[in-house]
Amino acid sequence: MKIDILTLFPEICRAPLNASMMKRAQECGALELQIHNLRDWTTDKHHVVDDAPFGGGQGMVMKAEPIFAAVEELKKTPNAEHPTPNVELPRPKVILMSPTGRRLTQQMAKDLSGEAHLIIICGHYEGVDHRVVEHLVDEEVSIGDYVLTNGAIAAVVLTDAVVRLLPGVLGDKQSAADDSFSAGLLEGPQYTRPSEFRGMKVPDVLLSGNHGEIAKWRKEQAEKRTQKNRPDLLGGGRFGEPPLPEAP
Repeated sequence: MKIDILTLFPEICRAPLNASMMKRAQECGALELQIHNLRDWTTDKHHVVDDAPFGGGQGMVMKAEPIFAAVEELKKTPNAEHPTPNVELPRPKVILMSPTGRRLTQQMAKDLSGEAHLIIICGHYEGVDHRVVEHLVDEEVSIGDYVLTNGAIAAVVLTDAVVRLLPGVLGDKQSAADDSFSAGLLEGPQYTRPSEFRGMKVPDVLLSGNHGEIAKWRKEQAEKRTQKNRPDLLGGGRFGEPPLPEAP
Protein backbone atom coordinates (compact mmCIF):
# COMPACT_ATOMS: atom_id res chain seq x y z
CA MET A 1 0.00 0.00 0.00
CA LYS A 2 1.07 3.55 -0.71
CA ILE A 3 0.03 6.41 1.59
CA ASP A 4 0.67 10.09 0.90
CA ILE A 5 -0.05 12.52 3.74
CA LEU A 6 -0.51 16.21 2.93
CA THR A 7 -0.02 18.41 5.98
CA LEU A 8 1.27 21.79 7.11
CA PHE A 9 3.11 20.02 9.95
CA PRO A 10 5.12 17.07 8.54
CA GLU A 11 7.13 16.60 11.74
CA ILE A 12 3.97 15.75 13.70
CA CYS A 13 3.52 12.73 11.43
CA ARG A 14 7.11 11.61 10.93
CA ALA A 15 8.07 10.56 14.45
CA PRO A 16 5.15 8.23 15.27
CA LEU A 17 4.98 6.79 11.75
CA ASN A 18 8.65 5.85 11.75
CA ALA A 19 8.58 3.75 14.91
CA SER A 20 7.25 0.40 16.08
CA MET A 21 4.88 -1.38 13.69
CA MET A 22 4.76 1.52 11.24
CA LYS A 23 8.53 1.32 10.82
CA ARG A 24 8.28 -2.43 10.41
CA ALA A 25 5.58 -2.03 7.76
CA GLN A 26 7.89 0.17 5.70
CA GLU A 27 10.91 -2.08 6.17
CA CYS A 28 9.04 -5.18 5.06
CA GLY A 29 7.62 -3.44 2.00
CA ALA A 30 3.99 -3.52 3.10
CA LEU A 31 3.86 0.28 3.22
CA GLU A 32 5.28 3.03 1.04
CA LEU A 33 4.80 6.21 3.06
CA GLN A 34 5.41 9.79 1.95
CA ILE A 35 4.72 12.80 4.16
CA HIS A 36 4.47 16.08 2.25
CA ASN A 37 4.42 19.74 3.24
CA LEU A 38 1.40 21.29 1.55
CA ARG A 39 3.27 24.61 1.27
CA ASP A 40 5.42 23.01 -1.46
CA TRP A 41 2.44 23.40 -3.82
CA THR A 42 1.92 27.13 -3.23
CA THR A 43 2.93 29.58 -5.97
CA ASP A 44 3.52 32.82 -4.06
CA LYS A 45 6.76 33.80 -2.37
CA HIS A 46 5.23 33.67 1.11
CA HIS A 47 3.78 30.15 0.63
CA VAL A 48 0.32 31.22 1.74
CA VAL A 49 -2.08 28.31 2.27
CA ASP A 50 -5.04 30.06 3.92
CA ASP A 51 -7.29 33.09 3.62
CA ALA A 52 -10.24 34.73 5.39
CA PRO A 53 -13.64 33.07 4.87
CA PHE A 54 -16.18 34.61 2.51
CA GLY A 55 -19.18 35.92 4.44
CA GLY A 56 -17.10 36.75 7.48
CA GLY A 57 -16.39 34.70 10.56
CA GLN A 58 -13.50 33.80 12.81
CA GLY A 59 -10.30 32.10 11.77
CA MET A 60 -8.86 31.23 8.39
CA VAL A 61 -9.78 28.68 5.72
CA MET A 62 -7.29 26.51 3.83
CA LYS A 63 -7.17 27.51 0.16
CA ALA A 64 -8.26 25.14 -2.59
CA GLU A 65 -5.41 25.82 -5.05
CA PRO A 66 -2.46 24.12 -3.30
CA ILE A 67 -4.61 21.15 -2.22
CA PHE A 68 -5.86 20.50 -5.76
CA ALA A 69 -2.35 20.93 -7.18
CA ALA A 70 -0.84 18.52 -4.64
CA VAL A 71 -3.46 15.79 -5.05
CA GLU A 72 -3.40 16.01 -8.85
CA GLU A 73 0.38 15.65 -8.86
CA LEU A 74 0.40 12.77 -6.38
CA LYS A 75 -2.15 10.89 -8.44
CA LYS A 76 0.38 10.83 -11.30
CA THR A 77 3.50 10.10 -9.23
CA PRO A 78 5.04 6.64 -9.86
CA ASN A 79 5.50 4.34 -6.88
CA ALA A 80 7.15 1.03 -6.03
CA GLU A 81 4.28 -0.99 -7.52
CA HIS A 82 3.98 1.18 -10.62
CA PRO A 83 7.46 2.70 -11.24
CA THR A 84 6.92 3.67 -14.88
CA PRO A 85 6.21 7.39 -15.28
CA ASN A 86 3.45 8.78 -17.51
CA VAL A 87 1.21 5.73 -17.23
CA GLU A 88 -2.25 5.71 -15.72
CA LEU A 89 -2.03 4.58 -12.09
CA PRO A 90 -4.76 2.92 -10.01
CA ARG A 91 -7.11 5.60 -8.74
CA PRO A 92 -6.15 6.56 -5.17
CA LYS A 93 -8.74 7.14 -2.47
CA VAL A 94 -8.57 10.74 -1.25
CA ILE A 95 -9.43 11.27 2.41
CA LEU A 96 -9.85 14.52 4.33
CA MET A 97 -9.32 14.38 8.09
CA SER A 98 -12.09 16.53 9.49
CA PRO A 99 -14.28 16.65 12.62
CA THR A 100 -17.27 16.81 10.26
CA GLY A 101 -16.39 13.46 8.69
CA ARG A 102 -17.68 9.93 9.20
CA ARG A 103 -16.34 8.49 12.44
CA LEU A 104 -13.44 6.07 12.08
CA THR A 105 -14.28 2.48 13.02
CA GLN A 106 -12.40 -0.79 12.88
CA GLN A 107 -14.53 -1.81 9.91
CA MET A 108 -13.61 1.37 8.07
CA ALA A 109 -9.92 0.73 8.78
CA LYS A 110 -10.33 -2.80 7.43
CA ASP A 111 -12.02 -1.52 4.28
CA LEU A 112 -9.32 1.09 3.71
CA SER A 113 -6.56 -1.50 4.18
CA GLY A 114 -7.75 -3.02 0.91
CA GLU A 115 -6.95 0.15 -1.04
CA ALA A 116 -3.75 0.35 -3.09
CA HIS A 117 -3.17 4.07 -2.53
CA LEU A 118 -4.47 6.56 0.02
CA ILE A 119 -3.96 10.32 -0.15
CA ILE A 120 -4.72 11.85 3.25
CA ILE A 121 -5.33 15.59 3.51
CA CYS A 122 -4.89 17.11 6.96
CA GLY A 123 -7.32 19.91 7.70
CA HIS A 124 -6.33 22.92 9.81
CA TYR A 125 -7.57 26.35 10.88
CA GLU A 126 -11.36 26.58 10.33
CA GLY A 127 -11.25 23.79 7.74
CA VAL A 128 -10.70 23.68 3.99
CA ASP A 129 -12.41 25.43 1.10
CA HIS A 130 -15.52 23.31 0.55
CA ARG A 131 -14.76 22.91 -3.14
CA VAL A 132 -12.08 20.46 -2.01
CA VAL A 133 -14.75 18.38 -0.28
CA GLU A 134 -17.18 18.63 -3.19
CA HIS A 135 -14.83 17.93 -6.08
CA LEU A 136 -11.64 16.28 -4.82
CA VAL A 137 -12.22 14.25 -1.68
CA ASP A 138 -13.74 10.76 -1.70
CA GLU A 139 -14.43 10.67 2.01
CA GLU A 140 -14.21 12.86 5.10
CA VAL A 141 -13.05 10.97 8.20
CA SER A 142 -13.15 11.95 11.87
CA ILE A 143 -11.37 9.99 14.60
CA GLY A 144 -13.89 11.03 17.25
CA ASP A 145 -16.43 13.52 18.45
CA TYR A 146 -13.97 16.24 19.45
CA VAL A 147 -11.80 18.86 17.74
CA LEU A 148 -7.99 18.72 17.45
CA THR A 149 -5.56 21.54 16.69
CA ASN A 150 -4.89 20.09 13.26
CA GLY A 151 -5.57 17.03 11.15
CA ALA A 152 -1.99 15.73 11.21
CA ILE A 153 -2.61 14.04 14.56
CA ALA A 154 -5.75 12.42 13.20
CA ALA A 155 -3.92 11.32 10.04
CA VAL A 156 -1.39 9.44 12.18
CA VAL A 157 -4.22 7.64 13.97
CA LEU A 158 -5.91 6.68 10.71
CA THR A 159 -2.66 5.51 9.14
CA ASP A 160 -1.78 3.35 12.13
CA ALA A 161 -5.26 1.82 12.27
CA VAL A 162 -5.12 0.91 8.57
CA VAL A 163 -1.50 -0.18 8.17
CA ARG A 164 -1.48 -2.60 11.11
CA LEU A 165 -4.11 -4.61 9.22
CA LEU A 166 -1.88 -5.11 6.17
CA PRO A 167 -0.50 -8.63 5.67
CA GLY A 168 2.90 -9.11 7.28
CA VAL A 169 2.80 -6.08 9.57
CA LEU A 170 1.71 -7.75 12.81
CA GLY A 171 3.74 -10.71 14.00
CA ASP A 172 0.63 -12.84 14.56
CA LYS A 173 -2.31 -12.74 12.12
CA GLN A 174 -4.66 -13.47 15.01
CA SER A 175 -3.61 -10.29 16.79
CA ALA A 176 -5.79 -8.09 14.56
CA ALA A 177 -8.66 -10.58 14.65
CA ASP A 178 -8.73 -10.44 18.46
CA ASP A 179 -8.62 -6.64 18.67
CA SER A 180 -11.42 -4.64 20.20
CA PHE A 181 -14.27 -3.98 17.72
CA SER A 182 -13.18 -6.74 15.33
CA ALA A 183 -16.00 -9.00 16.53
CA GLY A 184 -18.35 -6.21 17.57
CA LEU A 185 -17.10 -6.26 21.17
CA LEU A 186 -14.35 -4.65 23.18
CA GLU A 187 -11.42 -6.93 23.94
CA GLY A 188 -11.60 -8.67 27.30
CA PRO A 189 -9.00 -8.30 30.08
CA GLN A 190 -5.51 -9.78 29.70
CA TYR A 191 -3.02 -10.91 32.36
CA THR A 192 0.61 -12.05 32.48
CA ARG A 193 3.20 -13.16 35.04
CA PRO A 194 3.32 -13.12 38.01
CA SER A 195 0.06 -14.93 38.71
CA GLU A 196 -0.21 -13.04 42.01
CA PHE A 197 0.86 -9.44 42.56
CA ARG A 198 0.27 -7.56 45.85
CA GLY A 199 -2.45 -10.00 46.72
CA MET A 200 -4.19 -9.57 43.36
CA LYS A 201 -4.57 -12.92 41.62
CA VAL A 202 -5.07 -13.87 38.02
CA PRO A 203 -8.48 -15.56 37.48
CA ASP A 204 -8.12 -19.30 38.05
CA VAL A 205 -9.68 -20.18 34.71
CA LEU A 206 -6.73 -18.66 32.85
CA LEU A 207 -4.35 -20.96 34.71
CA SER A 208 -6.49 -24.07 34.22
CA GLY A 209 -5.25 -25.07 30.77
CA ASN A 210 -8.87 -25.70 29.73
CA HIS A 211 -9.00 -23.85 26.42
CA GLY A 212 -12.76 -24.24 26.05
CA GLU A 213 -13.44 -22.67 29.44
CA ILE A 214 -10.86 -19.96 28.79
CA ALA A 215 -12.53 -19.02 25.49
CA LYS A 216 -15.94 -18.94 27.20
CA TRP A 217 -14.61 -16.75 30.03
CA ARG A 218 -12.96 -14.32 27.61
CA LYS A 219 -16.18 -13.93 25.62
CA GLU A 220 -18.18 -13.30 28.80
CA GLN A 221 -15.65 -10.73 29.99
CA ALA A 222 -15.64 -9.02 26.59
CA GLU A 223 -19.43 -8.72 26.75
CA LYS A 224 -19.30 -7.28 30.29
CA ARG A 225 -16.63 -4.75 29.39
CA THR A 226 -18.54 -3.71 26.27
CA GLN A 227 -21.77 -3.31 28.21
CA LYS A 228 -20.00 -1.17 30.81
CA ASN A 229 -17.87 1.03 28.55
CA ARG A 230 -19.58 0.99 25.15
CA PRO A 231 -23.22 -0.12 25.41
CA ASP A 232 -23.87 1.47 22.02
CA LEU A 233 -22.01 -1.47 20.43
CA LEU A 234 -24.64 -3.79 21.90
CA GLY A 235 -27.54 -1.63 20.81
CA GLY A 236 -27.96 -0.29 24.33
CA GLY A 237 -27.60 3.40 23.62
CA ARG A 238 -25.71 5.91 21.54
CA PHE A 239 -22.04 6.64 21.99
CA GLY A 240 -21.57 9.05 24.88
CA GLU A 241 -24.77 8.13 26.72
CA PRO A 242 -24.67 6.68 30.26
CA PRO A 243 -23.88 2.93 30.18
CA LEU A 244 -26.41 0.26 30.95
CA PRO A 245 -26.15 -1.55 34.31
CA GLU A 246 -23.22 -3.95 34.34
CA ALA A 247 -24.12 -7.59 33.75
CA PRO A 248 -24.05 -9.76 36.89
